[in-house]
Amino acid sequence: MIQEAIAQYLQKQRQVLFSPKAVLFDMDGVLYDSMRFHARAWYETATHHQLISTPELFYLYEGRTGESTINELYQKTFLRDATDEEKKSIYEEKAILFNQYNDGKAMQGAAEVLKKVKASGLQTLVVTGSGQHSLINKLEHTYPGYFKREKMVTAFDVKLGKPHPEPYLMGLEKAGVKPYEALVVENAPMGIQAGVAAGIFTIAVNTGPLDDRILLDAGADLLYPDMTALAKDWDNLMNAIKIS
Repeated sequence: MIQEAIAQYLQKQRQVLFSPKAVLFDMDGVLYDSMRFHARAWYETATHHQLISTPELFYLYEGRTGESTINELYQKTFLRDATDEEKKSIYEEKAILFNQYNDGKAMQGAAEVLKKVKASGLQTLVVTGSGQHSLINKLEHTYPGYFKREKMVTAFDVKLGKPHPEPYLMGLEKAGVKPYEALVVENAPMGIQAGVAAGIFTIAVNTGPLDDRILLDAGADLLYPDMTALAKDWDNLMNAIKIS
């Protein structure tokens, strides 16, 4: 299955070489078990402002910047963009709720994946649509030695955000690698779309409530049920890449 996925990736990208030197990790739902708190905070904030939404909608929107998410809600509800003031005040309200709810729990299996990646001699970077300082600033404490601020792409760095490839293209630039020299680990359809659009082999980990088919339809090259499963299969993945 892995070899087939690699072959399809190379064919799709019209590449003959696949030699990973870096892994670009999404943050929420990949490194932190935080998406349930984001979804709750977003849904409660949206309801407070009479914006049309459901809790699951925010798993589909995951990866967008906060401003982009608020714009989508305003378009859906009022058929117009949100004003700068609306975007600012609503995002602040959502951030306050998120910080109240979030327990900062690391995603199960993420530390094991990072150890495997480091043992493989690959760089580790974060590419997130989040602007939550509470988690971004905590990465070094949760995963000491893996993530440096200059090797992160966050909501503060991008203009377009996921599903546009911009965040992952910036991640490649910060890593100093080409698309065929990287892997993406994502849990969200829009993040997967962004990784694929950037030409990177994209691994989905389905740590949320969405159906597997949604992540596969977004273009994921491989899919695992969680980070623990990816950690267990990492050596097989690296061996398959070596002989591809």
